[in-house]
Amino acid sequence: MTQEARWTVVVTDYNYPDLVIEEKELADWGARVIPAQCRTPEEVLAVAGEADALISQYAPITRKVLAGLRRCKAVGRYGIGVDNIDVQAATDNGIAVINVPSYCEEEVSDHVMAFLLAWVRRIVHYTEQVRQGGWDWKTGRPIPRLQGRTLGLWGFGKIARLVARKAKVFGLKVMAYDPYVPDEIFAAEGVEKVDLDQLLEASDFVSVHIPLTEETRHLINDEALAKMKPTACLINTARGGVVDQKALLQALQEGKIAGACLDVADQEPPNPNDPLLRMPHVLWSPHVAWYSEGSLVELRTRIARDIGRALNGLLPFGLVNRSLASRFHMG
Repeated sequence: MTQEARWTVVVTDYNYPDLVIEEKELADWGARVIPAQCRTPEEVLAVAGEADALISQYAPITRKVLAGLRRCKAVGRYGIGVDNIDVQAATDNGIAVINVPSYCEEEVSDHVMAFLLAWVRRIVHYTEQVRQGGWDWKTGRPIPRLQGRTLGLWGFGKIARLVARKAKVFGLKVMAYDPYVPDEIFAAEGVEKVDLDQLLEASDFVSVHIPLTEETRHLINDEALAKMKPTACLINTARGGVVDQKALLQALQEGKIAGACLDVADQEPPNPNDPLLRMPHVLWSPHVAWYSEGSLVELRTRIARDIGRALNGLLPFGLVNRSLASRFHMG
C-alpha cells in the first residue's frame, strides 16, 4: 500500500519520457519524486538542497554539491558506473552512494559480440556499398576466419565472463587480464589468465571491461595501443574515459591497430568534428550497449527501490560506499 509521502527524492536529470516507474516505486516507500533536468552543480544545489535523496543520470554530484545537501541520506545513479559522483565526498558527508550493479550483463555482452561480428564480417561496409548500388564481395577483403582467433578481455567481471562464454561458442580462444579476480574464477570459466602485455600482444580483439577511476583514466594510451597487433580491433563498451582517444586516433592513422568499436566516448556525444567519427574501420553506437526494454525497466525500478530502502533505514542492495553499511539494518 502506498504510504503518505515523508521523503522527497529529486531526480536531477533523466532522458526517459516520464518518471512513472520511479514515482510508483517510491510512493510505496513513502517518498515523492521531484523531476529536474540539471546540467551543472549549481543547478543541482538549487533544486535539491532540501531533498532527502537524489537520483542522477549524468548530472555532476561534486563535493560542493554534497556539502550543500542539508538533509540528503542517499544519492543513486542510473547505472553501474558512479564516475559522476564524488564517492569519497559522499562518504565524508555520511551520504550513501547507490548504483545498480547487475541489470544489463546480457545486453552489454551481446553488444560486444555484435560489434565483434559486425567488424570482422565488414557488415557496415557492405551495407553502405549495396545501398550505393554495389554488389562486390571483394571490396571488404581481407576477412579473416573467426574460429581460432583470440579475444582478450581487459577486466574479468560479470559482463566479461558472459562475453567469454558467448565468444567460445563461435570458436574464439579467450584470455583475460584482471589482477583483482581469483585464479579459481578463471579456471571455472575455462579462460586463460594472462598479464596485460600478453593480452595486448596476443589478442586479435581486445574488449575493455574496466571501470573509470582516476587510476584507469586514459589507461589505454599510446603505450598500450603500441603493444597490440596491427590487425587487432579494440572494443569499448565500458567507459569512454579509459581510452585516450587522441592516442587511439593516432594508432589507427599509423596502422598500429586495424580498427575500433566504440559504444562510449570521452565526450558524449562526441564532437561532430572528431576525426574518429569518419574513420572507416571504426564502428560506433550511442552508449546503448546497456539497453533493452527489460533492462531499462529493471534499472529504473531497482534504483528507486534502493533509494526507498535507504530512506527507511534498510541496507540498499547497490550500496557503493560499503563503509556506511552499519548505518542500515537488513530487511
